[in-house]
Amino acid sequence: MTLVELFGIANCDTMKKARRWLDAEGVAYRFHDYRKEGLDRRMLAAWVERVGWEVLLNKRGTTWRKLSDAERADLDTEKAITLMLAHPAMIKRPVLVMGDAIEVGYSPEQYGQLQIS
Repeated sequence: MTLVELFGIANCDTMKKARRWLDAEGVAYRFHDYRKEGLDRRMLAAWVERVGWEVLLNKRGTTWRKLSDAERADLDTEKAITLMLAHPAMIKRPVLVMGDAIEVGYSPEQYGQLQIS
């Protein structure tokens, strides 16, 4: 069986929904709170390589809106990774990693299509 890892922030409502879905489906997973446990640059860079920083960087949240114009300007891969490492709340949640598969975000329909239960 493939290890399922769920990355995010514990008190996020979307994270809670994803965790409830996984629990209800009987899916064993390891939860990694990257606000408390941190996030490795290499791992984040690998996610960016697979799904793109545009998918991972949450521009809708308050953390993004609090950044200066200079911090938000001229985004590229390296700058996006640096921002996400400095402000983990800017990483869209949840990030579900299962083997080679990476799924960003949550909806019951989205998770229902995954081969994890």
